[in-house]
Amino acid sequence: MAGSLGTLTTHVLNTGMGVPAANVALVLYRQDSSTNAWTLITSGTTNDDGRCPGLITKEQFTAGVYKLHFETAQYWASMGETSFYPYVEIVFTINDPEQKYHVPLLLSRFSYSTYRGS
Repeated sequence: MAGSLGTLTTHVLNTGMGVPAANVALVLYRQDSSTNAWTLITSGTTNDDGRCPGLITKEQFTAGVYKLHFETAQYWASMGETSFYPYVEIVFTINDPEQKYHVPLLLSRFSYSTYRGS
C-alpha cells in the first residue's frame, strides 16, 4: 500500500459474524474528470483488524471522485460460504482533501452498508 496513514481509511466488518473481515482484497481508483475513466491508485488486502492502512499518500489525495472496489465473493468463498454480491463498489466524492475520510464497509452475505466516518 502507498504512503502515509490518515487521509483516507477503510474498515471492513463482517456484521453477520460480528468480527473484522480479514483478507478482503480491495482496489482504490480515482476518476479522471475529463474522460470519466477510472485510474488505479493502489490495491491491497485488509489486515486481521479488517483495515487496510496506507491507501493513499497525502500528496496523491486530491479533490475528485474515488471508488473503492471490494472482492466480497472471494472473502466469503475463503470461509466456505457464498454471497449474493460478488463485489462491492463504493463511489464517493472528495471535496476537501485536507479533511480525514473514513469509508467503512459493513458486510454480510446478503447485504452491505457504508457511511462517511472521520
